[in-house]
Amino acid sequence: MRTTPAIVSSIAFLLAGPVLAQQTPAPSAAPAAAAPAAGAELPPQEVEEDALKALKRMGAYLDTLKTFGITANTTIDVVTNDGQRLQLDGVTNYKVRRPNGFVIDMKSDIKKRTFFYDGKTFTVSAPELKYYATVDAPATNAATLDAIYDKYGIALPLEDLFHWSGDKTREDKLISGFVVGPATIDGVETQHYAFREKDMDWQIWIQQGAKPLPKKLVIIDRTDPTGPTYVARLNWVENPTYTQQDFAFTPASDAKPIKFMAAR
Repeated sequence: MRTTPAIVSSIAFLLAGPVLAQQTPAPSAAPAAAAPAAGAELPPQEVEEDALKALKRMGAYLDTLKTFGITANTTIDVVTNDGQRLQLDGVTNYKVRRPNGFVIDMKSDIKKRTFFYDGKTFTVSAPELKYYATVDAPATNAATLDAIYDKYGIALPLEDLFHWSGDKTREDKLISGFVVGPATIDGVETQHYAFREKDMDWQIWIQQGAKPLPKKLVIIDRTDPTGPTYVARLNWVENPTYTQQDFAFTPASDAKPIKFMAAR
């Protein structure tokens, strides 16, 4: 997973949270310990085997899908200079072809962006601003996501769906993980899991049964004392039929090409 600040900044074009639920005060006989400072080193904790197995099972199942579509209904926190937290909603639609094609169409309260990868080039289009930028891209989805992040600092919404399977480095970043319990998301029976990494907490709800699809994702940025949060509820279409034209970018007649700026 990219660090949450990268997700939040890329979504404050949307991907990447919600106002947190009111917390129940700790009993007076056992006052709560002070929370660790944002970004502070945490003591070693346990990653439950069942929680880790669930992530691997989900990743393995996603790898069996040759194509898929997702509609993600999202909420992200934006924090004002005086610390007031605002919620902004958005909808992101995905078309994905393995190993080398995707379109991510993002519409939020503050921005509209569409990202195209056709197996050879990567394009960012800002239709309302009438600008677009295109660069040559590697031969796979995963390599393209890595390249645009490393070169241009672009972290795409929910890109972690491309990355979990077989990635030992991500597993090593987990400080803790546990099974929260069963939950119903949009009428679907799921299992709820919670994980912690150095700079973020995240939760995932995975569909029960033979199709372990992620149905909801929550990411909380622990580097910011206000804890800005990103939430996505996911609806899936498995193995739809796509053609090469579905991943091709054709600029509008009045759209102007611009160049990517390298990340500092």
